[in-house]
Amino acid sequence: MLETDARVALIRDWLARELRLPVLRIEPASSDASFRRYFRVFCDAGTYVVMDAPPGKEDVRPYLKVSQLLESLGAHVPHVHEADAQRGLLLLEDLGATLYLERLDAGDDPEPLYADALRVLAAIQVRGRQACAQLAPYDRSALAREMALMPEWFLCRHLTLAPAADETRLIDAAFEFLIAEALAQPLVFVHRDYHARNLMVVSERNPGIIDFQDALRGPVAYDLVSLLKDCYIAWPRARVVEWVSGYRELLRSQGGAAGESEQQFLRWFDLIGVQRHIKVLGIFCRLWYRDGKPGYLADLPRTLAYVTEACALYPQLAAFGAYLERHVAPGLAQANAAALAGTRA
Repeated sequence: MLETDARVALIRDWLARELRLPVLRIEPASSDASFRRYFRVFCDAGTYVVMDAPPGKEDVRPYLKVSQLLESLGAHVPHVHEADAQRGLLLLEDLGATLYLERLDAGDDPEPLYADALRVLAAIQVRGRQACAQLAPYDRSALAREMALMPEWFLCRHLTLAPAADETRLIDAAFEFLIAEALAQPLVFVHRDYHARNLMVVSERNPGIIDFQDALRGPVAYDLVSLLKDCYIAWPRARVVEWVSGYRELLRSQGGAAGESEQQFLRWFDLIGVQRHIKVLGIFCRLWYRDGKPGYLADLPRTLAYVTEACALYPQLAAFGAYLERHVAPGLAQANAAALAGTRA
């Protein structure tokens, strides 16, 4: 595949002719939920990673902007050694290949890993007050647009459900409540995908942070819920609450936005989590039906469980949660099985 890939040929030419980098070999490193791909470049002096972001499908300029902002805040993002924005090529520091998720799934103690991730997140939020002013706002339209993916792709497309008029009103009311709650939170620098698949285990200044190009100025609890209510790995509620409490104290000690009480901060955490996970239900299904990527379907049950569990804790979402429990959750396993059977047909 590498020998016939035009973009790989372009990368080889860029490295050799323009950067004059003596390359021994190039190997696929990873891909993500977008059109971006990553290649590991082996040289005598070490390794690099090339981001391949085809123009017309991806724009590396947001990545470069957010990378500079995060680097200025002391976060360990891949240093950009060279950039050709016009052709969508970046030569990056190689942070290795060990994801947080890999170590957590292998049974590593999560406490030191999460301690590092929470410490860095607090630093980004507290030090990033001026930096986040350079980001677009996580405003009403963005929050609503994200949640609209769930009825379209998860309910209608994946589960073949057509909500009745009263159910649509129920969904709309829940979404409006969640938008209002999100907009009431203090605003900070929001990575938007600060979770175990975007955190790398590195030997210095752990963790390495990737996939941050969609950062916005938004709710203080958003990245915290991405990390602690991760769509790819779940922890008991009691342990999560302990981590949330500890993080709030970390913010308080540094003068960050920690809310008036633990109860308020936990409410922020839970409710922005519902918004995020509603969005993710839609995105995971869209990745299959639109983009042909079935790997995220297995994470739908965990993501839906986060929504229903949080809805049960707040009276304003009780009816919406009950609707999901009665009409949505029972059909998910069958819908997943049908979709996955289609991939094998």
